Amino acid sequence: MDLMKKAGSVPRYYAALDFEKLWEAFPPAPDYFETTYLLSRDAMRAMQESRFLDQMKRAWDIPFYQRHWGEAGLEAGDIRSLDDLRKIPAFSVHDLRDAIARNPPWGDFIGLDPDSDDPMPLAMQTSGGTTGLPRPMIYSPQDREVMNIITGRRLYMQGVRPFDLVQVTLSLGLSNGGFLAREGIWKYTGAVPVMTGSGAQTPTRRQIEIMLAWKSKHLVGFPAYLRHIGHVLRDEQNVDPRSLGLRSLIVHLGTDDRKPLEELWGADVFDTYGTNECGSLAAECSEKNGMHVFEDAFFLEMIDPENGRDVADGERGAIYQTTLFKHLAPLIRFNSNDVSAFKTGACACGCTHRRIDRIFGRSDNMVKLRGTNIFPEAIGALVSETRESNGEYVCIVDPAHGGQDEMTVKIEVGDVAVQGAIVEKTLAERLKLSLGVKMKVVACEPGSLSALTGLKDNSKVRRLIDNRPKV
Repeated sequence: MDLMKKAGSVPRYYAALDFEKLWEAFPPAPDYFETTYLLSRDAMRAMQESRFLDQMKRAWDIPFYQRHWGEAGLEAGDIRSLDDLRKIPAFSVHDLRDAIARNPPWGDFIGLDPDSDDPMPLAMQTSGGTTGLPRPMIYSPQDREVMNIITGRRLYMQGVRPFDLVQVTLSLGLSNGGFLAREGIWKYTGAVPVMTGSGAQTPTRRQIEIMLAWKSKHLVGFPAYLRHIGHVLRDEQNVDPRSLGLRSLIVHLGTDDRKPLEELWGADVFDTYGTNECGSLAAECSEKNGMHVFEDAFFLEMIDPENGRDVADGERGAIYQTTLFKHLAPLIRFNSNDVSAFKTGACACGCTHRRIDRIFGRSDNMVKLRGTNIFPEAIGALVSETRESNGEYVCIVDPAHGGQDEMTVKIEVGDVAVQGAIVEKTLAERLKLSLGVKMKVVACEPGSLSALTGLKDNSKVRRLIDNRPKV
Protein backbone atom coordinates (compact mmCIF):
# COMPACT_ATOMS: atom_id res chain seq x y z
CA MET A 1 0.00 0.00 0.00
CA ASP A 2 2.81 2.43 0.87
CA LEU A 3 4.42 1.64 -2.47
CA MET A 4 1.15 2.39 -4.26
CA LYS A 5 0.82 5.68 -2.42
CA LYS A 6 4.29 6.70 -3.50
CA ALA A 7 3.58 5.64 -7.07
CA GLY A 8 0.38 7.69 -7.08
CA SER A 9 2.27 10.82 -6.03
CA VAL A 10 4.64 10.80 -9.00
CA PRO A 11 4.08 14.12 -10.84
CA ARG A 12 3.49 14.34 -14.59
CA TYR A 13 5.02 17.20 -16.54
CA TYR A 14 2.06 17.82 -18.85
CA ALA A 15 -0.38 17.99 -15.94
CA ALA A 16 1.84 20.47 -14.11
CA LEU A 17 1.14 23.26 -16.61
CA ASP A 18 -1.79 24.96 -18.26
CA PHE A 19 -0.08 25.36 -21.61
CA GLU A 20 -2.78 27.49 -23.24
CA LYS A 21 -2.66 29.96 -20.34
CA LEU A 22 1.14 29.97 -20.39
CA TRP A 23 1.27 30.61 -24.15
CA GLU A 24 -1.19 33.48 -23.74
CA ALA A 25 1.04 35.07 -21.09
CA PHE A 26 4.32 34.34 -22.92
CA PRO A 27 3.50 33.95 -26.63
CA PRO A 28 5.83 31.63 -28.57
CA ALA A 29 7.02 32.48 -32.07
CA PRO A 30 5.60 33.53 -34.45
CA ASP A 31 2.65 34.87 -32.37
CA TYR A 32 5.10 36.78 -30.18
CA PHE A 33 6.17 38.98 -33.11
CA GLU A 34 2.58 40.09 -33.74
CA THR A 35 1.80 40.81 -30.08
CA THR A 36 4.27 41.38 -27.24
CA TYR A 37 7.09 42.31 -29.62
CA LEU A 38 5.13 45.42 -30.66
CA LEU A 39 3.63 46.47 -27.30
CA SER A 40 3.72 50.17 -26.50
CA ARG A 41 6.13 51.24 -23.79
CA ASP A 42 3.21 52.06 -21.45
CA ALA A 43 1.61 48.64 -21.97
CA MET A 44 4.95 46.90 -21.43
CA ARG A 45 5.57 48.84 -18.23
CA ALA A 46 2.13 47.90 -16.90
CA MET A 47 2.80 44.22 -17.66
CA GLN A 48 6.19 44.39 -15.96
CA GLU A 49 4.75 46.10 -12.87
CA SER A 50 2.18 43.37 -12.36
CA ARG A 51 4.64 40.53 -12.89
CA PHE A 52 7.28 42.18 -10.72
CA LEU A 53 4.92 42.42 -7.75
CA ASP A 54 4.04 38.74 -8.20
CA GLN A 55 7.77 37.93 -8.12
CA MET A 56 8.22 39.99 -4.94
CA LYS A 57 5.35 38.14 -3.26
CA ARG A 58 6.88 34.80 -4.19
CA ALA A 59 10.39 35.89 -3.12
CA TRP A 60 9.20 36.73 0.40
CA ASP A 61 8.35 33.02 0.82
CA ILE A 62 11.97 32.02 0.19
CA PRO A 63 14.46 31.86 3.12
CA PHE A 64 17.28 33.43 1.10
CA TYR A 65 15.34 36.63 0.49
CA GLN A 66 13.91 36.69 4.00
CA ARG A 67 17.47 36.68 5.30
CA HIS A 68 19.05 38.91 2.63
CA TRP A 69 16.36 41.58 2.72
CA GLY A 70 15.82 41.34 6.45
CA GLU A 71 19.48 42.15 7.07
CA ALA A 72 18.99 45.33 5.00
CA GLY A 73 15.93 46.34 7.04
CA LEU A 74 13.48 45.67 4.21
CA GLU A 75 9.97 44.53 5.07
CA ALA A 76 7.16 43.05 3.00
CA GLY A 77 5.09 45.94 1.67
CA ASP A 78 8.03 48.33 1.37
CA ILE A 79 8.25 47.66 -2.37
CA ARG A 80 5.10 48.74 -4.20
CA SER A 81 6.29 49.16 -7.79
CA LEU A 82 9.31 49.02 -10.07
CA ASP A 83 10.01 52.60 -9.04
CA ASP A 84 11.05 51.18 -5.64
CA LEU A 85 13.52 48.72 -7.16
CA ARG A 86 16.61 50.68 -6.05
CA LYS A 87 15.56 50.21 -2.41
CA ILE A 88 16.24 46.48 -2.77
CA PRO A 89 19.80 45.31 -2.00
CA ALA A 90 21.45 43.56 -4.92
CA PHE A 91 23.16 40.18 -4.65
CA SER A 92 25.74 38.31 -6.69
CA VAL A 93 27.03 34.85 -7.51
CA HIS A 94 28.91 34.83 -4.20
CA ASP A 95 25.60 35.04 -2.33
CA LEU A 96 24.22 32.23 -4.49
CA ARG A 97 27.18 30.00 -3.66
CA ASP A 98 26.70 30.72 0.02
CA ALA A 99 22.99 29.89 -0.24
CA ILE A 100 23.70 26.58 -1.98
CA ALA A 101 26.39 25.66 0.56
CA ARG A 102 23.75 25.72 3.31
CA ASN A 103 22.16 22.55 1.89
CA PRO A 104 23.59 21.47 -1.48
CA PRO A 105 22.26 21.22 -4.10
CA TRP A 106 18.96 22.75 -2.89
CA GLY A 107 20.32 25.57 -0.78
CA ASP A 108 17.84 28.08 0.62
CA PHE A 109 17.54 30.11 -2.60
CA ILE A 110 15.48 27.63 -4.65
CA GLY A 111 12.31 27.97 -2.59
CA LEU A 112 11.70 24.23 -2.36
CA ASP A 113 11.76 21.79 0.54
CA PRO A 114 11.85 18.20 -0.82
CA ASP A 115 10.96 16.86 2.64
CA SER A 116 7.64 18.67 2.90
CA ASP A 117 6.57 20.23 -0.42
CA ASP A 118 4.32 18.51 -2.94
CA PRO A 119 6.37 16.87 -5.71
CA MET A 120 6.65 18.52 -9.10
CA PRO A 121 8.67 17.67 -12.23
CA LEU A 122 12.08 19.30 -11.85
CA ALA A 123 15.10 19.93 -14.04
CA MET A 124 18.60 20.75 -12.81
CA GLN A 125 21.42 22.29 -14.82
CA THR A 126 24.47 24.22 -13.72
CA SER A 127 26.85 27.02 -14.49
CA GLY A 128 30.07 26.12 -16.27
CA GLY A 129 31.96 25.46 -13.05
CA THR A 130 35.19 27.17 -14.15
CA THR A 131 35.98 27.88 -10.49
CA GLY A 132 35.18 25.11 -8.01
CA LEU A 133 32.03 23.00 -8.24
CA PRO A 134 29.48 24.03 -10.87
CA ARG A 135 26.62 26.11 -9.49
CA PRO A 136 23.32 24.16 -9.64
CA MET A 137 19.98 25.72 -10.53
CA ILE A 138 16.69 23.81 -10.25
CA TYR A 139 13.75 24.75 -12.48
CA SER A 140 10.02 24.18 -12.03
CA PRO A 141 7.93 23.29 -15.09
CA GLN A 142 6.86 26.93 -15.46
CA ASP A 143 10.45 28.18 -15.17
CA ARG A 144 11.73 25.76 -17.76
CA GLU A 145 8.88 26.13 -20.22
CA VAL A 146 9.11 29.94 -20.31
CA MET A 147 12.85 29.58 -20.91
CA ASN A 148 12.08 27.16 -23.77
CA ILE A 149 9.55 29.58 -25.28
CA ILE A 150 12.11 32.41 -25.20
CA THR A 151 14.77 30.16 -26.75
CA GLY A 152 12.34 29.45 -29.58
CA ARG A 153 11.62 33.16 -30.02
CA ARG A 154 15.26 34.15 -30.34
CA LEU A 155 16.07 31.33 -32.75
CA TYR A 156 13.11 32.38 -34.92
CA MET A 157 14.46 35.96 -34.84
CA GLN A 158 17.76 34.57 -36.10
CA GLY A 159 16.36 32.68 -39.05
CA VAL A 160 15.63 29.15 -37.74
CA ARG A 161 12.59 27.61 -39.44
CA PRO A 162 10.76 24.24 -39.45
CA PHE A 163 12.80 21.26 -40.73
CA ASP A 164 16.10 23.18 -40.52
CA LEU A 165 18.92 21.13 -39.01
CA VAL A 166 20.47 23.15 -36.18
CA GLN A 167 23.87 21.80 -35.10
CA VAL A 168 24.52 22.63 -31.46
CA THR A 169 28.21 22.60 -30.44
CA LEU A 170 27.61 23.60 -26.81
CA SER A 171 28.69 21.23 -24.05
CA LEU A 172 26.28 18.46 -23.12
CA GLY A 173 26.35 17.63 -19.45
CA LEU A 174 25.61 19.58 -16.31
CA SER A 175 25.96 23.01 -17.94
CA ASN A 176 22.71 24.54 -19.11
CA GLY A 177 23.39 25.90 -22.62
CA GLY A 178 23.32 22.76 -24.73
CA PHE A 179 20.23 21.13 -23.24
CA LEU A 180 18.26 24.39 -23.12
CA ALA A 181 19.03 24.91 -26.81
CA ARG A 182 17.77 21.40 -27.57
CA GLU A 183 14.53 21.90 -25.65
CA GLY A 184 13.81 25.26 -27.27
CA ILE A 185 14.60 24.03 -30.79
CA TRP A 186 12.43 20.91 -30.80
CA LYS A 187 9.57 22.34 -28.75
CA TYR A 188 9.19 25.82 -30.24
CA THR A 189 10.77 26.11 -33.71
CA GLY A 190 9.83 22.99 -35.66
CA ALA A 191 13.52 22.63 -36.52
CA VAL A 192 15.64 19.58 -35.70
CA PRO A 193 18.40 19.85 -33.06
CA VAL A 194 21.61 18.03 -34.00
CA MET A 195 23.28 17.72 -30.60
CA THR A 196 26.93 17.14 -31.45
CA GLY A 197 28.06 18.95 -28.31
CA SER A 198 31.54 20.40 -27.84
CA GLY A 199 34.80 18.98 -29.15
CA ALA A 200 35.07 16.90 -25.98
CA GLN A 201 31.91 14.99 -26.93
CA THR A 202 32.23 14.98 -30.72
CA PRO A 203 35.74 15.57 -32.17
CA THR A 204 35.97 18.45 -34.60
CA ARG A 205 36.50 16.24 -37.65
CA ARG A 206 33.36 14.25 -36.82
CA GLN A 207 31.47 17.53 -36.32
CA ILE A 208 32.51 18.42 -39.86
CA GLU A 209 31.54 15.01 -41.26
CA ILE A 210 28.05 15.38 -39.81
CA MET A 211 27.76 18.96 -41.00
CA LEU A 212 28.70 18.01 -44.55
CA ALA A 213 26.66 14.80 -44.76
CA TRP A 214 23.46 16.08 -43.18
CA LYS A 215 23.67 19.66 -44.53
CA SER A 216 23.21 21.55 -41.26
CA LYS A 217 21.65 24.97 -41.80
CA HIS A 218 22.64 26.70 -38.55
CA LEU A 219 25.50 26.36 -36.06
CA VAL A 220 25.06 27.19 -32.38
CA GLY A 221 28.18 27.63 -30.25
CA PHE A 222 30.85 29.97 -28.96
CA PRO A 223 32.75 32.02 -31.57
CA ALA A 224 36.16 30.54 -30.72
CA TYR A 225 35.06 26.97 -31.40
CA LEU A 226 33.09 27.82 -34.55
CA ARG A 227 36.14 29.68 -35.81
CA HIS A 228 38.27 26.63 -35.03
CA ILE A 229 35.90 24.35 -36.99
CA GLY A 230 36.07 26.75 -39.94
CA HIS A 231 39.87 26.79 -39.89
CA VAL A 232 40.04 22.98 -39.80
CA LEU A 233 37.67 22.83 -42.78
CA ARG A 234 39.62 25.40 -44.77
CA ASP A 235 43.24 24.69 -43.82
CA GLU A 236 43.28 20.93 -43.18
CA GLN A 237 40.49 19.61 -45.40
CA ASN A 238 40.68 22.17 -48.20
CA VAL A 239 36.94 22.83 -48.02
CA ASP A 240 35.74 26.43 -48.24
CA PRO A 241 33.34 26.86 -45.26
CA ARG A 242 31.33 29.27 -47.42
CA SER A 243 30.46 26.43 -49.79
CA LEU A 244 28.31 24.74 -47.10
CA GLY A 245 25.52 27.29 -47.49
CA LEU A 246 24.96 27.85 -43.77
CA ARG A 247 22.29 30.41 -43.00
CA SER A 248 23.50 31.55 -39.60
CA LEU A 249 25.91 31.16 -36.73
CA ILE A 250 24.15 31.75 -33.41
CA VAL A 251 26.63 32.71 -30.72
CA HIS A 252 27.43 34.65 -27.57
CA LEU A 253 29.61 37.10 -29.48
CA GLY A 254 31.05 39.14 -26.61
CA THR A 255 33.93 41.22 -27.94
CA ASP A 256 34.67 38.81 -30.78
CA ASP A 257 34.74 40.48 -34.18
CA ARG A 258 31.65 39.53 -36.16
CA LYS A 259 33.00 40.38 -39.62
CA PRO A 260 35.86 37.82 -39.88
CA LEU A 261 33.53 35.06 -38.64
CA GLU A 262 30.91 35.99 -41.23
CA GLU A 263 33.56 36.14 -43.95
CA LEU A 264 34.95 32.74 -42.93
CA TRP A 265 31.56 31.00 -43.09
CA GLY A 266 29.66 33.20 -45.54
CA ALA A 267 26.76 33.30 -43.08
CA ASP A 268 25.11 35.78 -40.73
CA VAL A 269 26.42 35.84 -37.17
CA PHE A 270 23.83 36.65 -34.51
CA ASP A 271 24.60 37.64 -30.94
CA THR A 272 22.66 36.35 -27.92
CA TYR A 273 22.87 37.00 -24.18
CA GLY A 274 21.92 34.33 -21.69
CA THR A 275 22.76 32.92 -18.27
CA ASN A 276 22.43 29.61 -16.44
CA GLU A 277 19.83 31.02 -14.07
CA CYS A 278 17.55 32.52 -16.74
CA GLY A 279 18.29 31.14 -20.19
CA SER A 280 18.14 33.74 -23.00
CA LEU A 281 17.58 37.31 -21.83
CA ALA A 282 18.23 39.15 -25.08
CA ALA A 283 18.98 38.45 -28.73
CA GLU A 284 19.73 40.21 -32.00
CA CYS A 285 17.21 40.40 -34.80
CA SER A 286 18.09 40.52 -38.49
CA GLU A 287 19.12 44.19 -38.15
CA LYS A 288 22.05 43.25 -35.84
CA ASN A 289 21.61 46.56 -34.04
CA GLY A 290 21.80 45.47 -30.43
CA MET A 291 20.11 42.63 -28.57
CA HIS A 292 16.38 42.98 -27.87
CA VAL A 293 15.60 42.25 -24.21
CA PHE A 294 12.65 39.91 -23.70
CA GLU A 295 11.00 42.48 -21.47
CA ASP A 296 7.88 40.49 -20.72
CA ALA A 297 10.14 38.08 -18.81
CA PHE A 298 12.98 40.33 -17.55
CA PHE A 299 13.61 43.79 -16.17
CA LEU A 300 17.24 44.82 -16.62
CA GLU A 301 19.19 47.66 -15.04
CA MET A 302 22.58 48.99 -16.08
CA ILE A 303 24.51 49.89 -12.93
CA ASP A 304 27.88 51.56 -12.36
CA PRO A 305 29.90 48.88 -10.50
CA GLU A 306 31.83 51.57 -8.61
CA ASN A 307 28.94 53.52 -7.05
CA GLY A 308 25.84 51.36 -7.59
CA ARG A 309 23.97 54.03 -9.56
CA ASP A 310 22.18 53.79 -12.89
CA VAL A 311 24.26 54.75 -15.91
CA ALA A 312 22.86 56.72 -18.82
CA ASP A 313 21.82 54.94 -22.00
CA GLY A 314 24.91 54.34 -24.12
CA GLU A 315 27.21 54.14 -21.09
CA ARG A 316 28.64 50.86 -19.82
CA GLY A 317 27.55 49.27 -16.59
CA ALA A 318 26.98 45.91 -14.92
CA ILE A 319 23.70 44.19 -15.82
CA TYR A 320 21.34 43.70 -12.87
CA GLN A 321 18.68 41.09 -13.65
CA THR A 322 15.16 40.84 -12.27
CA THR A 323 13.01 37.97 -13.53
CA LEU A 324 9.28 38.33 -14.17
CA PHE A 325 8.33 34.65 -14.51
CA LYS A 326 10.27 32.35 -12.18
CA HIS A 327 8.66 30.27 -9.44
CA LEU A 328 11.42 28.27 -7.73
CA ALA A 329 14.24 30.80 -7.77
CA PRO A 330 13.15 34.28 -8.79
CA LEU A 331 15.99 36.71 -9.30
CA ILE A 332 15.46 40.16 -7.80
CA ARG A 333 18.34 42.55 -8.59
CA PHE A 334 20.90 39.86 -9.35
CA ASN A 335 24.23 41.48 -10.24
CA SER A 336 25.39 39.33 -13.15
CA ASN A 337 28.70 41.22 -13.38
CA ASP A 338 28.28 41.19 -17.17
CA VAL A 339 29.23 44.59 -18.61
CA SER A 340 27.08 46.09 -21.37
CA ALA A 341 25.11 49.26 -22.21
CA PHE A 342 21.58 50.11 -23.25
CA LYS A 343 21.40 51.04 -26.92
CA THR A 344 19.92 54.39 -27.91
CA GLY A 345 17.42 55.02 -30.70
CA ALA A 346 14.92 52.65 -32.30
CA CYS A 347 15.47 49.42 -34.22
CA ALA A 348 14.29 49.27 -37.82
CA CYS A 349 12.59 45.91 -37.14
CA GLY A 350 9.82 47.72 -35.25
CA CYS A 351 10.34 46.00 -31.90
CA THR A 352 9.59 48.26 -28.95
CA HIS A 353 11.71 46.37 -26.40
CA ARG A 354 14.86 47.93 -25.01
CA ARG A 355 18.13 46.74 -26.52
CA ILE A 356 21.50 46.08 -24.99
CA ASP A 357 24.88 46.31 -26.67
CA ARG A 358 27.32 43.43 -26.85
CA ILE A 359 28.79 42.01 -23.63
CA PHE A 360 32.10 43.81 -23.18
CA GLY A 361 33.36 41.56 -20.40
CA ARG A 362 32.73 40.85 -16.74
CA SER A 363 33.30 43.32 -13.98
CA ASP A 364 34.55 40.45 -11.78
CA ASN A 365 36.94 39.27 -14.53
CA MET A 366 38.67 42.62 -14.62
CA VAL A 367 42.38 42.67 -13.88
CA LYS A 368 43.93 45.69 -12.20
CA LEU A 369 47.38 45.97 -13.75
CA ARG A 370 49.64 48.74 -12.48
CA GLY A 371 46.62 50.87 -11.57
CA THR A 372 44.71 50.29 -14.81
CA ASN A 373 41.56 48.20 -15.19
CA ILE A 374 42.03 45.63 -17.96
CA PHE A 375 39.38 43.32 -19.43
CA PRO A 376 40.77 40.24 -21.21
CA GLU A 377 37.90 40.64 -23.68
CA ALA A 378 39.23 44.06 -24.70
CA ILE A 379 42.57 42.42 -25.51
CA GLY A 380 40.73 39.79 -27.53
CA ALA A 381 39.08 42.48 -29.62
CA LEU A 382 42.51 43.84 -30.60
CA VAL A 383 43.84 40.35 -31.28
CA SER A 384 40.93 39.67 -33.64
CA GLU A 385 41.93 42.74 -35.66
CA THR A 386 45.47 41.37 -36.12
CA ARG A 387 45.46 39.98 -39.64
CA GLU A 388 48.30 37.50 -39.06
CA SER A 389 46.53 35.87 -36.08
CA ASN A 390 43.73 33.30 -36.17
CA GLY A 391 42.08 35.08 -33.22
CA GLU A 392 43.16 32.66 -30.50
CA TYR A 393 44.76 34.17 -27.40
CA VAL A 394 45.21 33.82 -23.67
CA CYS A 395 46.25 36.40 -21.06
CA ILE A 396 48.60 35.23 -18.29
CA VAL A 397 49.16 37.39 -15.21
CA ASP A 398 52.25 36.71 -13.09
CA PRO A 399 53.54 38.42 -9.96
CA ALA A 400 56.80 40.17 -10.78
CA HIS A 401 59.82 40.00 -8.48
CA GLY A 402 60.08 43.77 -8.46
CA GLY A 403 56.59 44.21 -7.08
CA GLN A 404 54.79 45.02 -10.35
CA ASP A 405 52.49 42.38 -11.78
CA GLU A 406 53.08 41.51 -15.42
CA MET A 407 50.70 40.31 -18.13
CA THR A 408 51.78 38.20 -21.09
CA VAL A 409 49.44 37.92 -24.06
CA LYS A 410 49.99 34.74 -26.05
CA ILE A 411 48.46 34.66 -29.54
CA GLU A 412 48.42 32.14 -32.36
CA VAL A 413 50.04 33.30 -35.61
CA GLY A 414 49.87 31.55 -38.99
CA ASP A 415 53.63 31.58 -39.64
CA VAL A 416 55.56 32.25 -36.45
CA ALA A 417 58.99 32.06 -38.11
CA VAL A 418 58.16 34.75 -40.66
CA GLN A 419 55.54 36.89 -38.92
CA GLY A 420 56.04 36.26 -35.20
CA ALA A 421 58.52 38.99 -34.30
CA ILE A 422 56.67 41.66 -36.26
CA VAL A 423 53.31 40.72 -34.76
CA GLU A 424 54.75 40.71 -31.23
CA LYS A 425 56.08 44.23 -31.69
CA THR A 426 53.09 45.79 -33.43
CA LEU A 427 50.45 44.22 -31.16
CA ALA A 428 52.38 45.20 -28.02
CA GLU A 429 52.40 48.78 -29.30
CA ARG A 430 48.66 48.66 -30.03
CA LEU A 431 47.88 47.26 -26.59
CA LYS A 432 49.94 49.97 -24.91
CA LEU A 433 48.28 52.68 -27.01
CA SER A 434 44.72 51.40 -26.58
CA LEU A 435 44.78 50.17 -22.97
CA GLY A 436 47.52 52.32 -21.47
CA VAL A 437 49.58 49.46 -20.04
CA LYS A 438 52.69 47.77 -21.39
CA MET A 439 52.32 44.01 -21.91
CA LYS A 440 54.49 41.34 -23.41
CA VAL A 441 53.17 39.61 -26.53
CA VAL A 442 54.31 36.10 -27.48
CA ALA A 443 53.47 34.62 -30.90
CA CYS A 444 52.68 30.88 -30.87
CA GLU A 445 52.00 28.16 -33.41
CA PRO A 446 48.37 27.55 -34.45
CA GLY A 447 46.66 25.12 -32.09
CA SER A 448 49.36 25.38 -29.42
CA LEU A 449 47.24 27.37 -26.95
CA SER A 450 44.38 24.89 -26.75
CA ALA A 451 45.92 23.17 -23.71
CA LEU A 452 45.70 26.49 -21.87
CA THR A 453 42.35 27.72 -23.21
CA GLY A 454 40.58 24.36 -23.42
CA LEU A 455 39.39 25.24 -26.93
CA LYS A 456 39.22 21.69 -28.33
CA ASP A 457 37.55 20.19 -25.27
CA ASN A 458 35.19 22.92 -24.12
CA SER A 459 32.75 25.13 -25.97
CA LYS A 460 33.51 27.95 -23.52
CA VAL A 461 37.20 28.78 -23.52
CA ARG A 462 39.42 30.32 -20.86
CA ARG A 463 41.05 33.64 -21.74
CA LEU A 464 42.62 34.60 -18.40
CA ILE A 465 45.10 32.71 -16.23
CA ASP A 466 45.89 34.62 -13.08
CA ASN A 467 48.93 33.18 -11.32
CA ARG A 468 49.00 35.74 -8.56
CA PRO A 469 48.46 34.52 -4.99
CA LYS A 470 44.78 34.48 -4.02
CA VAL A 471 44.04 37.00 -1.32
